[in-house]
Amino acid sequence: MSKEIQLQNQLPVVVGNIDSYIQAAHQLPVLSAEQEYELATDFRNNGNLEAAKALVLHNLRFVIKIARGYMGYGLPLADLVQEGNIGLMKAVKRFDPEMNVRLVSFAVHWIKAEIHEYILRNWRIVKVATTKAQRKLFFNLRSQKKRLGWMDQAEINAIAEDLGVKPEEVAEMESRLSNRDLGFDASPSDDKEEEYNAPSAYLSHAAADPATALEEDDWEAHTHERLLEAMSKLDDRSQDIVKRRWLQEQKDTLHTLAADYSVSAERIRQLEKNAFKKLREAMAA
Repeated sequence: MSKEIQLQNQLPVVVGNIDSYIQAAHQLPVLSAEQEYELATDFRNNGNLEAAKALVLHNLRFVIKIARGYMGYGLPLADLVQEGNIGLMKAVKRFDPEMNVRLVSFAVHWIKAEIHEYILRNWRIVKVATTKAQRKLFFNLRSQKKRLGWMDQAEINAIAEDLGVKPEEVAEMESRLSNRDLGFDASPSDDKEEEYNAPSAYLSHAAADPATALEEDDWEAHTHERLLEAMSKLDDRSQDIVKRRWLQEQKDTLHTLAADYSVSAERIRQLEKNAFKKLREAMAA
C-alpha cells in the first residue's frame, strides 16, 4: 500500500453535517513556518505518516476556502472539499521544505486541479442533458447517426421525427456531444493553438496569486484575534477610548471623550497614547 493511500485512510472524511466539519477544521491552529518545516522534513526523510497527517489536518481550512469559490457550479460543497483534500494530500507528498515556501502556496495549485477535474467530470454531464427530451437524445443520438461528421437538415428532421423531439433540440444536442472539455492549463505537449484556447489563457495575469490571498486572509484573521486579546488586557476606560477613537465608523474627538469623562482633552490624548503602547507590547509578546 502506498504512503498516499495509507495517509488517505487515516484522514477524516466529509460526512454528515458539512458545517460541523468546517467548524472542526477551523479549530485546528495554523502551523508556524518552523512547525511546518519540521513536520515536512520528518515526512520526507523518515516517511512519518503522522507528520504528513498533521500537515494535512492543519491546512484543511485552506481547502474549504478554495472549495467555496466553486459553489456556483451547483455541486455539493462537501464533494468539492473532499476532492480538494485529495489535492492537498498529493501536495504534501511532493512538498519540499527546503524550497523556502509555505505549504499552502505550493498546495493551492494541486487543490484547484483536483476540484477542476471533479467539476469537469460531473458538471458537464448534468449540463449536457437536463430535460427529458435531452436525456432521450443523449442516449440515442449517436446510434441514430448514419455517418461520421455533422448531420444535414434532412438527417436532423428524420431523427427528430423518429425520437419525437424538435429538430432544434437534435441540432443543439449534436453540438453539445461534438464538443470536448479543455484542460484548465495546456500541457507541455500541446501545440500553440491548443495552449491559447485553454481557459487559463483568458485569465488576467494581473490577478492576485490565490496562495498569497489565502495567506493574507489568514494573517488578517490572526492579527485581529491578537488585537482583541491585547484589548482585553486594558482597563475599561482605555478600551472605550481606543474603540471610540479608532474602531467605530463615526469616530469621536478628543473633546467629546474629555466631556464624557470630565477631564481635559490633553488627558484623553495621554490615555490614548499609553493604551497604544500597551497594545503594541502585548501584540509583540
